[in-house]
Amino acid sequence: MRLLLGAAVTAAVVLGPVSAARADNEAFTLDDPRITESSGLVASKKHPGVYWTHNDSDDGSHLYAVDSDSGRTVARVTMQGVGQARDVEGISIGPDGDLYVGDIGDNLGGTWDHVWIYRLPEPDKLGDQTVKATQYDVTYADGARDAEALMVHPKTGRVYIADKKRDSNGGLYEGPAELQAGRNNVFRRIGDIDLWTTDGAFSPKGDKLVLRSYFGAQAYDWKDGRIQGDGESVDVPMQRQGESVAYSPDGRALMYGSEGAGSEVEPVEAPDAPKPPEGGGSSGSDGAADSGGEGGSDSDFKTGALALAVVVLAVFGLKGLLRKKS
Repeated sequence: MRLLLGAAVTAAVVLGPVSAARADNEAFTLDDPRITESSGLVASKKHPGVYWTHNDSDDGSHLYAVDSDSGRTVARVTMQGVGQARDVEGISIGPDGDLYVGDIGDNLGGTWDHVWIYRLPEPDKLGDQTVKATQYDVTYADGARDAEALMVHPKTGRVYIADKKRDSNGGLYEGPAELQAGRNNVFRRIGDIDLWTTDGAFSPKGDKLVLRSYFGAQAYDWKDGRIQGDGESVDVPMQRQGESVAYSPDGRALMYGSEGAGSEVEPVEAPDAPKPPEGGGSSGSDGAADSGGEGGSDSDFKTGALALAVVVLAVFGLKGLLRKKS
């Protein structure tokens, strides 16, 4: 009978899970001691539940892929062919799946004559590795700026930068239709931003642009390559030094990150967040469920519970039959 019960437990585990998979729009902690100045954040397109981040200085040309379920680093990517990173402040992902990294900070108050953007394919497999990146030289049409927010539009692939000035001088800058290596890429001002911007992100559909500061955020409608109106205030969690923001893949949450060792990434409901589909689960940008699999967490739970019930009934039925025979 012990063998029979053991087989029942094993069968229950094999036939179906009894707990839900974790959603990728929940809070998590960056537990890698090497990540002490997380300054940018973006959700992976190839690896569900994974977010990319980086330190803002003194860490070389490295990116970290973090599993939002455990908070553990599952890949450390070293960018090759880009020289020594100077002040990496932002990260985004394009419609082609390439990662864009903004070495655009200027701690000298906007005095560097140029900054850089690095572009590299998101790895197909996670794990520590070196990836060749393309380096683009960047200048601004109206002079040097100190910036921390780099955003790639999810439909057009165009790159935008928001500088870090909370006054009439603060602005949003648009890059050329296509970045070109080996030449100067001039970013031109297309809008005024009255915010001490530390990061930004486009919604998965590309119809919203959110820019955050240390203690606040603004959400703008986006149409025809321009912000519309003055935007609306968006909630921001209290954090040690609010540095990053990213949309969750389903578009329902804004994921806010902070500098500091062991910092937490915290979700806040996104403006105009899509409603979850009937029957539970979240509506991802492509209709994916929260659990990352078909049917969602309720389906997983019911399947596992039913499998367990079937096995238990079979065990006790067989036990009764053995009693009758004896």
